Amino acid sequence: EQIESGKERLSHKRPVNAYIAYFQAFTNTYAPVDYLRTIFTEAIAHPQVVLLSIATRPDCLQPEIVELLAQLNQIKPVWVELGLQTMHEDTALDIRPCRLRAAGLEVIVHTILGLPGEDQERMFETLHYLNDQDIQGIKLQLLHILKGTDLAVRYAEDPFHVFTMEEYVKLIPACVEILRPDLVIHRLTGDGPKDLLIEPRWSLAKRTVLNSIHREFRLQDTWQGKKYRKKEPPYG
Repeated sequence: EQIESGKERLSHKRPVNAYIAYFQAFTNTYAPVDYLRTIFTEAIAHPQVVLLSIATRPDCLQPEIVELLAQLNQIKPVWVELGLQTMHEDTALDIRPCRLRAAGLEVIVHTILGLPGEDQERMFETLHYLNDQDIQGIKLQLLHILKGTDLAVRYAEDPFHVFTMEEYVKLIPACVEILRPDLVIHRLTGDGPKDLLIEPRWSLAKRTVLNSIHREFRLQDTWQGKKYRKKEPPYG
């Protein structure tokens, strides 16, 4: 029913014949493996679903779940999206994609730009770190402050800087040009729930933001990998 509902929504925008079954919200491997097998198998059984994409956390990928995903990957391709957000130890978990890659699964890492206390240099350090990891995709996500979160409380008590649209539009090309060329970029921005979003409200105009980013790429005459420098192997 969810797949058919999604197809109906998309049918009004453009002709579509193939779909990704995307388990996005919350932690989509936080359940008994038998239950996960049921819902994932049902999703990929749809004849127009060509790929299964699962968003989860590194600490919710027990060996039996990785084994399940590897089995499903033999039927249709499986992507696993992990929320790294940043490589800095004060705010990050080690993504450790080795087990997923050993199982033949493609790994997509989710990063947040504009976390409190992180300047451009620290954000670039995260991207350089990911360049050296065995991952296949990346999502660049703007920090959102949402109602009902600890971050919202912190922002109300001691407001910190949140990107303006102009700052973010200039930052994205600078990020993309240092990413290694073979990484698939799955996202450049995001739009939080309208009724929950405190800041930045400008992110709700997603089409305007994306058009502005595309324009900035042309103005800066840059592209993915333009400033990528492959890490030299150690001597010895």
